[in-house]
Amino acid sequence: QVQLVESGGGLVQPGESLSLSCAASESIFSIDAMAWYRQAPGNQRELVAGITYGGSTNYSDPVKGRFTISRSNTKNTVYLQMNSLKPEDTAVYYCYADRIATMWGPFYNIWGQGTQVTVSS
Repeated sequence: QVQLVESGGGLVQPGESLSLSCAASESIFSIDAMAWYRQAPGNQRELVAGITYGGSTNYSDPVKGRFTISRSNTKNTVYLQMNSLKPEDTAVYYCYADRIATMWGPFYNIWGQGTQVTVSS
């Protein structure tokens, strides 16, 4: 079964940095577009940043200039570097992959289990 596993969440103070990573399970040939989403209590899940296989990126307005998404295609891993964190960045962060090619065939719309990020003084 194909899985995405996030790591790196935690509690930080405003202005600090945090780095998230999301690794795919083994037996994967490639992953197309990947992204990070987040969901705060009482809110809908929203896109934070996305990245194509070729490395093109896009960001939501609230995180532009503070967050950086990157990936390693050889490691089937996507990263999110979060700087100058604010209390409003507090949420569960989810990793997403739109298409994963495996030895068993392609899998679509794969989500990770989520990792909590809390920004508080």
